[in-house]
Amino acid sequence: MVRHPPRGAQGQPGQAAPLTPEQVRLLLSDRGRGLVERAAALDLSDRIGAAEAVRADGELGRLALEQARLKVRALAKHPDGDLLWWTSEALEQSTARPVAEHHALRFAGTARVLDLGCSVGGDLLALARVAPVCGVDRDEARLLLAGANAAVLGLDVGLVCADVTTLRPTGAVFADPARRFGGRRGFDPESWSPPLSLVLSWPATALGVKVAPGIDYDQLPNDLEVEIVSLRGEVKEAVVWGGTVRRGVRRTACVLPGPHVLTDAGAAVPAVRPPGRFLLEPDGAVIRAHLVAELAQQVDGWLLDASIAYVAAQEAVPTPFGAWYEVLDTLPFSLKGLRERLRGHDAGPLVVKKRGTAVEPEVLRRQLKLTGSREVTVVLTRSAGRQVALVVRPMPRP
Repeated sequence: MVRHPPRGAQGQPGQAAPLTPEQVRLLLSDRGRGLVERAAALDLSDRIGAAEAVRADGELGRLALEQARLKVRALAKHPDGDLLWWTSEALEQSTARPVAEHHALRFAGTARVLDLGCSVGGDLLALARVAPVCGVDRDEARLLLAGANAAVLGLDVGLVCADVTTLRPTGAVFADPARRFGGRRGFDPESWSPPLSLVLSWPATALGVKVAPGIDYDQLPNDLEVEIVSLRGEVKEAVVWGGTVRRGVRRTACVLPGPHVLTDAGAAVPAVRPPGRFLLEPDGAVIRAHLVAELAQQVDGWLLDASIAYVAAQEAVPTPFGAWYEVLDTLPFSLKGLRERLRGHDAGPLVVKKRGTAVEPEVLRRQLKLTGSREVTVVLTRSAGRQVALVVRPMPRP
């Protein structure tokens, strides 16, 4: 294993300081594990009381308490997150288990996969279930946690401490370049570590690279596929695929659970027409992957405005790629007209959806002063360039 000097223990304001390898070894010792179990049994919502309960155990007590809190938070992303070991930053940036498992399937049956920038093992553990895998990271503390996590789940992984920017990997590679610096996201792919251009120059035969979901597709070579993945309606990740793990398309939207996959099929630009009986709000993955035209074609729909990602249709064709709404009323947007129409629907609590308008939902709610008993949804958008309001009713999801 290549050794690197431990990182300093200075975190960003408001963030926990990074763990050092020595601190991780303490946590993973018999005494450390015992203190974590004891901390997990405390009332963690009582921050002062919990801190007082571990005060006598000094630094290790503080570390154990923080670890216990991280394990509870991890359950939102990982079914067995409370069994795994974390750092605060690693948990924040970790891949949700269903998303990691979806990515890993592309490498099923591969002779060996290199997981570069593996951190504490969010993707590494999923890859280990489908192929032999070796994780590489320059942070020795995170590698120690990754090894412990693999042991917890009974998985066999290789681990190497090295700076991936100095490597030229071959074969099957899954890479997660660092995109945060000083607590801020880096949006320029050349500011990442390693830079995207360097990753794409590697002689890998199968390549997956995590990128920012808003990446400019024009910056990418034509022989790559960009996949945008959403989980339960929330966009989670974007991955660039190349080589043997590419599907042969340019853009893909994946909706989980499922998976439900939509790819660029060269659909014609949808027509622009007034609202119909139903309105479809595409999933964020479909929008980010620029596949609204493909979705409109699938549901025999059209656009309200050429630049707005709402699809209208006369029938609500079942689809996993968005949410349908029945259109109850359509009117030009004005405060007075909308107030009168909503009072006619006995509107009280108001759900506001908007695209292509500067109206702020909270300001609108205050201005409307609705006192009715029913929760009503209103969509504020443009139709052929004009501001409109649609009173809608959510349809059951398939």
